[in-house]
Amino acid sequence: MTKQQRKKTALIFAVIAMVFMISAILVGRVEKMSKSKKNVVDPLVLIDKYGADTARLFVLFAAPPEKDLEWSEEGVEGCSRFLTRIWNIVTANEEIIRNFADPENVEGNGKELWSKTHETIKKVGDEIERFHFNTAISAIMELVNAAYKLKPETDTEKAVLAQALRSIILLLNPFAPHITEELAEICGMKEIAETPFPKLDEKALVKDEILVVVQVNGKLRDKMNFPANITAAEVEAAVRAKDYSKFLKSGEIKKVVYIPGKLVNVVG
Repeated sequence: MTKQQRKKTALIFAVIAMVFMISAILVGRVEKMSKSKKNVVDPLVLIDKYGADTARLFVLFAAPPEKDLEWSEEGVEGCSRFLTRIWNIVTANEEIIRNFADPENVEGNGKELWSKTHETIKKVGDEIERFHFNTAISAIMELVNAAYKLKPETDTEKAVLAQALRSIILLLNPFAPHITEELAEICGMKEIAETPFPKLDEKALVKDEILVVVQVNGKLRDKMNFPANITAAEVEAAVRAKDYSKFLKSGEIKKVVYIPGKLVNVVG
């Protein structure tokens, strides 16, 4: 994403945020807001209490553009806590972010976060192109959770965490520009407006293992982990080796339908 594209995207976000905020003031889930009913939400009060970034993030996260926004005080507070979590983990790892170097071909404890970082880069880029800002923000939230799980010990693990946190700052910037600009400065990063969109490493998207959902007659009954290169015949054999008889009307498996890398439906 070029500098010009980033500025254009940020402007679009700002306009949409304002539209949603106005909508939130006028329409509630049950009835229209009215001064006479004393149910109007003043965006300035929200901004004074939580900050502009929280207000902006909530508006963009609460609903996709084509749907009405449902006001939720809990949702606003949740966005505020989310930004606080980002501030805490970034400032706690300021030194490793300053000494950042791109990790490559990661193995071991850092591989899960490395893969998650690049999955998120791809996901956020795709969702922004589709104007699905709520799902883009949700993907960043998942990455933040994954970053908290890694307790880096080796230099490679520190590099993986640094890459994840830098990516979080850059990916979140269109949605929460103030806090991300501040964090970028604290961590010695270049001005975000001059920084390109995080680079996707396709190697990080290659899976060693896949999670397959097991349905029995269309109902979710199990989940199984398999090597990524497993064959359909091997999956079927593994499923048949497990006892799903209590979920089968006939007591035995008649057919196994496998959708590669996603799910198995056992029919019986």
